[in-house]
Amino acid sequence: MRHDRQVSSPRDTTADRDAAPQFVLPLVVRIERDAPPARTAALEAAAHAVLAFLSDERSVAGEWAERVTAWTDGRIRKVVRRARGAEWRRASVLDGLTVAHDGAEVRVFPPVPLDAWPKELARLQVSGTDLDDPEPPSAPAPGVPVLWCNPELEMTAGKAMAQAGHAAQLGWLALGPDARNRWAADGFPLAVRTASAADWPALTAPGSGLPVVRDAGFTEIAPGSCTVVADLPELRAARGRA
Repeated sequence: MRHDRQVSSPRDTTADRDAAPQFVLPLVVRIERDAPPARTAALEAAAHAVLAFLSDERSVAGEWAERVTAWTDGRIRKVVRRARGAEWRRASVLDGLTVAHDGAEVRVFPPVPLDAWPKELARLQVSGTDLDDPEPPSAPAPGVPVLWCNPELEMTAGKAMAQAGHAAQLGWLALGPDARNRWAADGFPLAVRTASAADWPALTAPGSGLPVVRDAGFTEIAPGSCTVVADLPELRAARGRA
């Protein structure tokens, strides 16, 4: 299977994107009372889920493609909600795909109109996604794409999951077809980590050539804030060859 299609919008201006019908990509994280996932695992699962969704044939040229186009024609929004027990079971039967990663489970669904969520998802809570890491995450393995979070921002796990998903999507879009296919064939290896205060300015500098997520400011943080940088070795290598 090839993964060549770039999910991008033909609209060129913010006004055009705001005028378009607004869709959102729903993600649901499973948080059971007695066994919540680690924060980093949940963030990485969300990034994996977005990449799996974008590269799925149903998004590329199948039954989800029309909704994907409608979603990317507007502001590319993602919303993370939580579920447990029967809530998770009801969500799991809806059209979508589930990613399990390091003890975390995230299900991603085809885009829905901003104000017309399926009732099984609309009743789920956005709040309550405060997760912790039992131990500090280890350093990323050499050569693995890293989504670096802003060390100066405090975000709930749900907000950070959405931002990690944005960064994964921007990284995917910045790659060429061959690089995308290689990443997909490898199972989308990646890590999500918080950057050091010393490294953050270089990661977000215009000359870095790395995709930077700038938040729209709908929730939690100020508009325009840089939240996550997609640090992909393929992009650094391409810049070195330029």
